[in-house]
Amino acid sequence: MAKVKTTFFCQNCGAPSARWVGKCPSCNEWNTFVEEVVSTSPSQIPAWRSSGKGDSIGRQAVPQLLGEIAPDKLIRTTLPGKELNRVLGGGLVPGALVLVGGEPGIGKSTLMLQIAMRAKGMKVLYVSGEESEQQISIRAMRIGHANTDCYILTETNTQAIFRHIESVKPDLVIIDSIQTLFSPDIESTPGTVSQIRGCAGDLLKFAKETATPVFLIGHITKDGSIAGPKVLEHMVDTVLQFEGDRHHVYRILRSTKNRFGSTSEIGIYEMSGTGLAEVPNPSEVLLSHIDENLSGIAIACTMEGLRPLLIEVQALVSSAVYGTPQRSSTGFDLRRLSMLLAVLEKRCGFRLAAKDVFLNIAGGLRVEDPAIDLAVICAILSSSEDIALPTRVCFAGEVGLSGEIRPVNRIDQRIKEAAKMGFEKIFFSKYNLQGSDKKTFGNIELVPVGKVEEVFRALFS
Repeated sequence: MAKVKTTFFCQNCGAPSARWVGKCPSCNEWNTFVEEVVSTSPSQIPAWRSSGKGDSIGRQAVPQLLGEIAPDKLIRTTLPGKELNRVLGGGLVPGALVLVGGEPGIGKSTLMLQIAMRAKGMKVLYVSGEESEQQISIRAMRIGHANTDCYILTETNTQAIFRHIESVKPDLVIIDSIQTLFSPDIESTPGTVSQIRGCAGDLLKFAKETATPVFLIGHITKDGSIAGPKVLEHMVDTVLQFEGDRHHVYRILRSTKNRFGSTSEIGIYEMSGTGLAEVPNPSEVLLSHIDENLSGIAIACTMEGLRPLLIEVQALVSSAVYGTPQRSSTGFDLRRLSMLLAVLEKRCGFRLAAKDVFLNIAGGLRVEDPAIDLAVICAILSSSEDIALPTRVCFAGEVGLSGEIRPVNRIDQRIKEAAKMGFEKIFFSKYNLQGSDKKTFGNIELVPVGKVEEVFRALFS
């Protein structure tokens, strides 16, 4: 009979401890240690180790000189859809372990099943520990079944999963989700630190030794981070974050870690009745097409990764009904909004301390690019003075504490995107003029400014 002992593990970082402690000495989080049963019996050899697929199985690793190692060119597999391939860095690398995280109901399972359904020419094994075969079949009928080599497996035991992998020999494995898997060698419940770390380690060895890419769907905690130990994100090759508001139709697939590509790329999808549809031109769908001019609306040219986007900034300024004025922000940092209001109060003389200010980024997006500062203050003043801004004017500039307009990166791409969308004028920092050539941007008028007052005089006379 195997000897069993208990150990305390931190649910945030996975640090072990012989006894319970209130504060984790590794990650400094409080009340995160949970007692788990750990078996000291030797682990069994997974079934895939004897399958014979892959050249590295059974090969002993030996030290090699760096100069003697031939750098092989990565042969990427192109998945259906341009957005996912862009985020992955051009395609899926053989043996890659990709972790996809997001809020419940955001569309993670739909995206992965959509990939399995539309990956023609690939044998895909979709392993689900959360849904039955009938539930997956109903969603597959809604998405549209196109891949005849897609296998569905409802199993949570990793040993059984590896036995089925040996019999199917898939080209791609999708696990939904990593928190539901359990290994019989680890005597703790699924979702604990030991189980997540052990199952992810087995899948990592399988992916590397058989050159089979694996997608892992992961749950997130209430603060937005991947559930489980932080070591899970270190083990995988790529971490994709699926973001968006469930009350809006647009979703953003963002890469936060990628060993085979850039982490600056994003993919934008639109949730529809038949699954997730790609958005080839996000600027066109994020802007509201309203004929009449309305106050409190300004168009900002931002960068999401390497892709320029035109977004709509909405502001509402009204007299404070109660003694303390309200400050509310959706999709924009509330502390940065307070800073911009202080700049308008101190440097420009606008009295906004006794007024309620509400700010919203249309489309359910959350923007952290400081280049939308200029659009934010213009939208606030437009609502405060009840004067509508011209519809074909956009902004790209960061506002400093002294009221100066600071330069932003990739100004050429921002101006080209504004010109492509039919805008007639763009306000930006005059310090960006060194890298701009007016002849390359079509008919759009460039308005370089250095102070916030210059923008107000040009817009509100």
